[in-house]
Amino acid sequence: LISIFTSSFLSTAPAQAQIIHAGQACVVKEDNISERVYTIREGDTLVLQCLITGHPRPQVRWTKTAGSASDKFQETSVLNETLRIEKIQRLQGGRYYCKAENGVGVPAIKSIRVDVQYLDEPVLTVHQTISDVRGSFYQEKTVFLRCTVNSNPPARFIWKRGAETLSHSQDNGVDIYEPLYTQGETKVLKLKNLRPQDYASYTCQVSVRNVCSIPDKAITFQLTNTTAPPALKLSVNETLVVNPGDNITMQCSLIGGDPQPEVVWSHSPGPMPPNSLVQGGNLTIWRIRVEDSGYYNCTAINNVGNPAKKVVNLLVRSMKNATFQITPDVIKESETIQLGQDLKLSCHVDAVPQEKVVYSWYKNGKPARFSDRLLITRNDPELPPVTCSLEIIDLRFSDYGTYLCVATFQGASIPDLSVEVNISSETVPPTISVPKGQSSITVREGSRAELQCEVRGKPKPPIIWSRVDKETPMPSGTMTMETYDGKLHLESVSREMSGTYKCQTARYNGFNIRPREALVQLNVQFPPVVEPAFQDVRQGTGHSVTLRCTMLKGSPMKVATSVWRFNGSLLAQPLAEQQDYSELKVDSVSRETSGSYECSISNDVGVSACLFQVSAKAYSPEFYYDTPNPTLSQKQSKNYSYVLQWTQKEPDAVDPILKYRLEVRQV
Repeated sequence: LISIFTSSFLSTAPAQAQIIHAGQACVVKEDNISERVYTIREGDTLVLQCLITGHPRPQVRWTKTAGSASDKFQETSVLNETLRIEKIQRLQGGRYYCKAENGVGVPAIKSIRVDVQYLDEPVLTVHQTISDVRGSFYQEKTVFLRCTVNSNPPARFIWKRGAETLSHSQDNGVDIYEPLYTQGETKVLKLKNLRPQDYASYTCQVSVRNVCSIPDKAITFQLTNTTAPPALKLSVNETLVVNPGDNITMQCSLIGGDPQPEVVWSHSPGPMPPNSLVQGGNLTIWRIRVEDSGYYNCTAINNVGNPAKKVVNLLVRSMKNATFQITPDVIKESETIQLGQDLKLSCHVDAVPQEKVVYSWYKNGKPARFSDRLLITRNDPELPPVTCSLEIIDLRFSDYGTYLCVATFQGASIPDLSVEVNISSETVPPTISVPKGQSSITVREGSRAELQCEVRGKPKPPIIWSRVDKETPMPSGTMTMETYDGKLHLESVSREMSGTYKCQTARYNGFNIRPREALVQLNVQFPPVVEPAFQDVRQGTGHSVTLRCTMLKGSPMKVATSVWRFNGSLLAQPLAEQQDYSELKVDSVSRETSGSYECSISNDVGVSACLFQVSAKAYSPEFYYDTPNPTLSQKQSKNYSYVLQWTQKEPDAVDPILKYRLEVRQV
């Protein structure tokens, strides 16, 4: 016989919560301060459930605080009654909170602390010291074996020589202690005044006492009278300069170390180049490229002493970006070329190695003749490093002509780079302007845009484009873009590209003076973004309800037209549209006026819609599943009872509930 007692919450009740676990817990216990602790092994699955009661049905949110002050917040909030974390990691340990809230009374908050257990592989390193004793009559050798491990809970260390467990009390020649200021858990075995029997096999065994079934781990080291840290020797200089296309081999040889060290090559920045091969201590790079430049690190490790390291700074010769600058008389703050004033012509290339570049100057095809009026400066403090300048004192008509600067790597097979600049009465500084009707450009999202600035002057410098109103990169990903024709081409523009763009003259390949600049406005039109995308509207019969579709974003930001439909049929248009929304009033909610309402808003660029589902029906009841097991009510007759509970969302949104009907189906 099964009797069913039913109850429903027709009046409001505050939220209540309880946390239960359903995952791979090692143990769940209560601390002395009534703190619930959930212990789990790293890599297992965490499952926590928050059982709730209350009317209306509470909303549940899971949040987490970090396990320690140094941990960063790892998880976002979880809006679900069940919190599940697959393959939990140590940083995900900490206190988890379940917050249940339904607007009645104060929210219910329960917490549980998750303790993630783990034991890493131990690391054993060896350090040796030799000191003089009694006036240098003999030397004393001391060896430190250092064992480090990361674990939770803290690990227990056991030191063994062969099969024998070591301790202070049984052997005066050993000392076991924990050093200060170390990361992780560390124990040091000190072998004082090394004896013949100390040359043996040593094992560091770590244990967390089988918590969460985590087995013990161990590491062994064989100490001999030849034990020594690694030592390295390089076959090349620490700075190596090569030509592109060369094949090179760098040999990193072991000249010491016992046990046999492991030699590893690495590259920074970035990984090893794909055209490289490591064989033992030899690193070979074929057909070397400019992008293969960088620091190549050869490291030898055998866990004795400190790792040995050698670094090669590999420079691949290259020259690019030859530029020039025309600097009028700086003392007189001039921005034009004038006879009787000083004039400086500067030449620069981006090169590796930069200091090896040799510059040569020519005038009208012949080597420039240097004099008291024609000076050469290699490192001008006012210009980029290793810039060569030709300075003309007291400019004369005879100084007019075509000047050529040639940059060379002497003795290398790198092509020369040159740049030419013409000095005459027609050489004038630049001006910049925006063509008529081009100061404001309006395009639709996804189309192509062209921003234009006109530059006049001789020579015409490049134009540097940047954004004025936003700290965001240009479409190329850089903060600036360079064009030579003054036109900035933007493909498939997006709404984020809207704003003010600045064009300005570069200070290279032209006059080295204050940049000239102008502004261009880009307006990107895009369809409206509306809210709500969907809204479930409940209202009692006979009551009115107002539906509003609001334009959140759009360009232009104005409702041009709005169309309302009810169950797909066109409705009479509402009153005059507002700037950014459209409204429809349903005077009386009834069976006939319940259904789907759609508002389509246009801003002449595109259309977006809000959807409303209007109903006088109550929300469907929801069962609680926190009492799933039957309760024995009468032992003699073996009667069992279930307590079935349910609640409802927003019970006051519609007319009062008159009755519930409970259907029972036997299976």
